[in-house]
Amino acid sequence: MPLPQQIILPMQQHVGAACKPQVKRRAHVDVGTLVGHVDARMTADIFSPVSGTVKQIRTIHYSNGWSNEAVVIEPDGNQTVDESIRPPEVEDYAGLIEAVKHSGIVGLGGAGFPTWLKMDTDLSNIDMWLVNGAECEPYLSSDYREMVERPQTILAGIKACLDLSGVPRSLICIEDNKPKAIELLHSMAADDDRIDVFVLPARYPQGASRVILRNVTGRSVPRGGHLTDVGALLFNVTTMSEIGRFLGDGMPLTKRRITVMGDAIERPQNLEVYIGTPIGEILEYCGLKCDPAKVVIGGPMMGTTQVELESPIVRANSGLLAFTNEAVQTPNTTACIRCDKCIESCPIHLAPINIQKAYLRRDLETLNKLMADLCVECGTCSYVCPARQPLAQATRLARAALRAEQRKAKGRR
Repeated sequence: MPLPQQIILPMQQHVGAACKPQVKRRAHVDVGTLVGHVDARMTADIFSPVSGTVKQIRTIHYSNGWSNEAVVIEPDGNQTVDESIRPPEVEDYAGLIEAVKHSGIVGLGGAGFPTWLKMDTDLSNIDMWLVNGAECEPYLSSDYREMVERPQTILAGIKACLDLSGVPRSLICIEDNKPKAIELLHSMAADDDRIDVFVLPARYPQGASRVILRNVTGRSVPRGGHLTDVGALLFNVTTMSEIGRFLGDGMPLTKRRITVMGDAIERPQNLEVYIGTPIGEILEYCGLKCDPAKVVIGGPMMGTTQVELESPIVRANSGLLAFTNEAVQTPNTTACIRCDKCIESCPIHLAPINIQKAYLRRDLETLNKLMADLCVECGTCSYVCPARQPLAQATRLARAALRAEQRKAKGRR
């Protein structure tokens, strides 16, 4: 996409501590200039994707009710690269972690967890580095385009991680509805017996971390544990591609590819955009058939409805969907008919209807027994429910209630 009229860079684009602006109003920035940083362990630096002038630093509001500082930049059109940009010199795994720490790379599959922090773990029992190319959300195909257009940077990232970490094997996990990506990556990885492609059936939510781990390795993560507890690391395929690219050119994460789709879009496409581009400018660039009734950042199952078109695309976003009123009509909710479809379809084998009932009673003890905290928020339960019960929403609230109770318990101790 061409340069937008303005770039809006929220200081909270990741899981962890929000960054603090490192530039002031009227300051000049170049492509790759550090604009957000905080002295905290769980965070990820933020960089300017354009050269231009900082117009203001202001508070922005998100559709979930949160607020955050944001740096607003007016591009000058020159795209002058910051003089500090150069490929990192990496000689060992500690050096790789340090390099990625200053790249701004986070989990690009939607999680937004700082990548360097995910890498900074005990590797003694890790025997497999999984690369998630499932991309199971409807509409979205940005990861697929990454696999067919930039396989060399994906493999460069994988080889660097394996070479420096000592992890013996990597599997690129791709659903069987992406045959071109499967064939391309399989052929390009043929010269390295540590790397292979694992083909998965196209079934939602195949890309959820615990689901893909179980389907690829047969391993299950214990409650409260992590994939590393059972010998695996899992990175999104675009995240791995960005690592490979960054090691080659030294440019921190300043752009990302998103899928722009929906029945209100005139020209649906995958589009590389500057991080911080307002979604209204993206919709204008792709064209609208009519005023959309609903705009969603992310996929239709797990995405977030937007209330302001000035909201920007941030690092973890992989899709932008715009729908007409006809496409988003929601049927009326009726009473549960005890069909058990939500239980049968849950990829984690939870009981969403029981979780909803316990949450409405604010019964935290039962919620804990029902393991509501294990929900991956895929939305399948709400999708299959013939009564149109808001099961996914209730379970998300139940998870939040359990987390709040756990924080209280820690405080009491």
